[in-house]
Parts: sequence; structure tokens; C-alpha cells
Amino acid sequence: MTPNPHDASGASLGRFNRAADTASTEVIRTYSTSFGLATRLLGERHRQHVRNIYAMVRIADEIVDGVAAQAGLDESAQSGALASYVSETHRAMSVGYSTDLVLHAFARTARECGIGEDLTQPFFDSMAADIAADFTSYDAAAHERYVYGSAEVVGLMCLRVFLRDERRTDSELETLTHGARQLGAAFQNVNFLRDLADDTDRLQRGYLGDGGRLTDGDRDEWVRTITAQLDDAARSIPLLPKDSRAAVRSALALFAALTRRVAKTPASSLYEQRVRVPDPVKAMLAARSVLVTAMERSR
Repeated sequence: MTPNPHDASGASLGRFNRAADTASTEVIRTYSTSFGLATRLLGERHRQHVRNIYAMVRIADEIVDGVAAQAGLDESAQSGALASYVSETHRAMSVGYSTDLVLHAFARTARECGIGEDLTQPFFDSMAADIAADFTSYDAAAHERYVYGSAEVVGLMCLRVFLRDERRTDSELETLTHGARQLGAAFQNVNFLRDLADDTDRLQRGYLGDGGRLTDGDRDEWVRTITAQLDDAARSIPLLPKDSRAAVRSALALFAALTRRVAKTPASSLYEQRVRVPDPVKAMLAARSVLVTAMERSR
């Protein structure tokens, strides 16, 4: 039976929107228990929007991090696949519709929350850099550009979700923007440390230096940088809407715990194993974040 395109109730579009949201939720459920847990702590008005953002960036990341290559695409075809994804993302953001369920969900979030190409294009630029055949290591400036595009803008997308119905002073917005960027940067930098084995051996990438292997001293310097970034981000949390604070605190606490574990792991071992936080510890950190936020609300 062919649906009636002139259905005044909009039932067909509503069903498609729900399917799109379900697809995005499945992506985060499949790829990240940590962020999946954090999104469950968000207020209902934010939860699906953040899942939609995650799903869009996750799929782009998978294009450049091996899925396309494992499917048999050479470097040129991988670049073409990413370019097509970028084009369809921006087209969907413009018109509010895509045949790609994940991009349809993201486009609805982008249009409702004011996410534009000023944030999506830097993200895609960083993804494109991952495909380059001559990429072996980043100096400090290249690292900063990559982290801004790959992670900080994702924090800014989430911030636009949280603040879409809120008013903040210019000073508060400056603090919140800095906090979102710092949190994204911290997440990315600690992931670089925990993924040293995969990035170095399989992907032949060096995000944290000039191509040499990291020493314990190098690890300590990165841990200090990450800790400072997390501290900066923590200072902005009280300015967030109350129904987003527990989730952000939980994510921050998880990555702080991960950073502490990385700090205790010899640099040589980081090239052999992926450091992780056990699930019971994740649950405890999430519960503590909920409690802290609840105490704030009662004051």
C-alpha cells in the first residue's frame, strides 16, 4: 500500500522521525556504553538530540577509521564516501530531510538547536585528514587543529542543544563555550593515550608527537594537560541547565578516572593494551554525579 503523501496529520513523517531517532539510539548503544550511560542521565528534552549528534559523528569516524577500508574501499574511494556523507549531511541540514535515517535525525536536531556548518565543517575537515596517505604524526599546531575539529566542536554542538531554550549573559556564554571545548579536548586527548596501540600499529597515526614512541615523561605531560582541561570544564558545569549537569558530570568523572588509570600505566604498556574503566566503577561514578546534581537542586 502506497502512503498518501498528502496525509494532513503528518503521521507518515512522524513515523519516519521516530525510526530515525531509533536508528541513532542504536548507534550509540552499539558503539559506546559510556556515552550511552551518560545520555540516559540527560533530561528528556536533551537526550535524543545528543544521541543524534553522536550517531552522525560516529558514522563519519567509522568511515575513516577502518570500516570502509575493511569493506574493500581504497583511499580514493574512502575519500569519496566521506565527501558524499558530508554533502548529504549539509543538504539534510538545509532542507530538514534525508533518506539516511541517522542524517535525518541529526538534521532535525541541527535545525532545532542552531547547529550549522560552522561546527560540522571543521569536524569533517578533521575526519578527512585521517584518510591522508602521508599522515604519520602531528606537531603541536596540527594537533590543536585536529582536536578542535574532531572533538571540541562536538562539545559545542551539545552545548547548543543544552542552551537552545536558555538565556545566558555574554560572560556566562564565554565560560560555557570554553568549558565545552576543554571537555571535548580532554576526551580526545585521553582517547589518544588509551588508543596508542591501535593508532600506531593498525592506523599508522601519531596524534601525540613527532612520530617517536612516547616515554613515561611524555605520558605525564599529557596527563597534566588533560587534567587541566577537565578542571576547566568542571568549572563551567554550574552554568549549564540543571537537566544536563548530571550527564556532563558523569562523563567528566569517567574520563578523569580513565586519566588516572592511564597515569599509572607505563607508556610502553599503552602500546600493548587499551586502558578502560570497569563497568561497576562507571555505574558508581554516574550515581555519584546524579547525587551531586540533586544536592545542588535542593539548595
